[in-house]
Amino acid sequence: MVFSSLLFLFRFLPITFLIYYLAPTKLKNTVLFLASLFFYTWGEPKFFPIMLVSIAVNYVAGLLMERFDKKEGVRRACFWIAFAITLGFLLFFKYTNFFLSNINALLGTSLPLLSSSEFHLPLGISFYTFQIMAYTIDVYRRKIKVEHNLIDFGTFVVLFPQLIAGPIVLYSDISRELKHRKITLEQINDGAGLFIMGLASKILLADTIGALWTEVQTLGFANVSTPLAWMGLLAYSFQIYFDFSGYSLMAIGLGRMLGFFFPQNFNYPYISKSVTEFWRRWHITLSSWFREYVYIPLGGNRVGRARHFFNIFAVWFLTGFWHGANWNFIFWGLYFFVLLMIEKIFLLKRLEKSRILSHVYLIFFVMIGWALFALSDLSALGELLQRLFSLNGGNDWMYYLRDYAGMLILCVLASTPFFKVLADSRLGKNRVVRTVFLSVVLLVSVAFMVDSTYSPFLYFNF
Repeated sequence: MVFSSLLFLFRFLPITFLIYYLAPTKLKNTVLFLASLFFYTWGEPKFFPIMLVSIAVNYVAGLLMERFDKKEGVRRACFWIAFAITLGFLLFFKYTNFFLSNINALLGTSLPLLSSSEFHLPLGISFYTFQIMAYTIDVYRRKIKVEHNLIDFGTFVVLFPQLIAGPIVLYSDISRELKHRKITLEQINDGAGLFIMGLASKILLADTIGALWTEVQTLGFANVSTPLAWMGLLAYSFQIYFDFSGYSLMAIGLGRMLGFFFPQNFNYPYISKSVTEFWRRWHITLSSWFREYVYIPLGGNRVGRARHFFNIFAVWFLTGFWHGANWNFIFWGLYFFVLLMIEKIFLLKRLEKSRILSHVYLIFFVMIGWALFALSDLSALGELLQRLFSLNGGNDWMYYLRDYAGMLILCVLASTPFFKVLADSRLGKNRVVRTVFLSVVLLVSVAFMVDSTYSPFLYFNF
């Protein structure tokens, strides 16, 4: 079940919210917990026990670490057992075939791979694993108090708005709201607006502009002109942004309607003027997670220069590998590591001198990064890169520009604070204008959903 489906929008959502709002305060978490389990089981019943085991193991580990607070050896053992089981599930399902296939390629062996029909990647495991691990790490560090209520802990883990594709919500982010939260009409109104705009980002922008990237792939990179290859890559750059930021916005909106305030996950990354700034604005919760639980424990920047560079390398290697069990994701992570190192050593100060050139620089290198990200087939990636820089002429791009020019302009505007400025204006804050606008956006989005084929979120793959 995905947010951009009629089943979710007109069945699951209204039924869940009706029961939730009518339920007494002490039962609201129970309603959320059961609804979230149903939401997950609908799409992934086979791997439902994996989630339950992860919840149970980390819940018990937290209680044991609290009980044996004075016995550091016992606490450490409880932590590492929970950590190994939780991370083990992710490693097994996501990376087993990657390691086996590479061993076969290097050693000439023929180790059997796991059947993709039996052992595909469970939905959301990359996200909820990080959330559970963060909780257990913070309990071990004594940074947060142990959650004694199993329903409340389970609700934190499986809260359906952000369960499958984030944002990554830490226990400390919502621990107070899990116990005491107020739900006002203003929150519901704000949350509904965020959800509708997120839905529009996915349906009207990501899916529509993504069709251009699909058409370029169908034609074959070797058969298109250089301008069309760049147009296709630009389309993918917009598609992945509006797809993922749209989901995050919907999750934040749904959370707001339920009484939770999830952290921001995107802050107009394409207006950045450096790669360093870009990664402060893109997938903010993932960057924060790696900074808090990998970079700082390795020593952060409070070490020697060589060790500092290694710490950044480790973060970006893991960032790439977290996104997928393919070499292109590792190359993608290391690509940004190199760019960040170049900026840190000498380039960042020079970029600050020219606002226009620095922005052109950022967009160019981020688009090349998305080429690495989009194509796990390295031969296809080579064809695309060759076409991008071969200066191969042709008129094919004019045909596609005619069809997609309006959408490209809309995507450019939507990737900047342009519409936010309008929304914050006196006219945009008018209740009647806002209600009419959001109603029209919702109706158009639903119309597109009815007319379109199934289109899952891109980040469901990761």
